[in-house]
Amino acid sequence: MAQLYADENVLARVVTRLRKLGHDVLTAFQDGRANRSIDDEVVLARAASLGRCVLTNNRRHFHKLHKTESEHGGILTFTTDTDTEPLAARIHVAIEVDEPMTGKFVRVTRSKE
Repeated sequence: MAQLYADENVLARVVTRLRKLGHDVLTAFQDGRANRSIDDEVVLARAASLGRCVLTNNRRHFHKLHKTESEHGGILTFTTDTDTEPLAARIHVAIEVDEPMTGKFVRVTRSKE
């Protein structure tokens, strides 16, 4: 299972569900880095220093970062969904397909049902 670093925009319900699915998720809040307007570059570097993949819905900024900084623990972006259980399941499947996440940029989108 993956070691993830959830930025401050990831809903707690998604974090809880991913933990139930077996993932080790450290949140920015738990790391003492929430509500401090920390630059995305610093978030990515922090996650990499901890050997973790960033989990975020900030697709645009982290996509640009991946293009310029390829040495990281991985970046997994997702499209926000109000139904968090299926969202967490899609994230879980994406991780299983792409593990190890190191250096990868993975996008998880909404279900098209």
